[in-house]
Amino acid sequence: MNETENKIEAGVGDGQRSFVMPEVTFASLILSFNTSALFHMGEVSDPESGEKVVNLDMARNAIDTLALLKDKTSGNLDSDEEELLIRVLYELKTRFVRVSR
Repeated sequence: MNETENKIEAGVGDGQRSFVMPEVTFASLILSFNTSALFHMGEVSDPESGEKVVNLDMARNAIDTLALLKDKTSGNLDSDEEELLIRVLYELKTRFVRVSR
């Protein structure tokens, strides 16, 4: 399959425009939870309003979900996926401790 065949066309937005969604991978799933946790820790601004939101319960939920994925996928990831998950979890836990003080 070439890169174009790995993408799904999806109409998103106002119904007038559509764009090609990238392939869903384990790495993109991890990065999605990472972005969610960062957003809820106030580390990333809302793209529409520019406001920062702090909701530590939601941030903890995203981190806990990644920890669950790490446990449940143990021994089933390739080395790049495993390293990404370990690094993302470490960074998020470190930031969470700092933000929650």
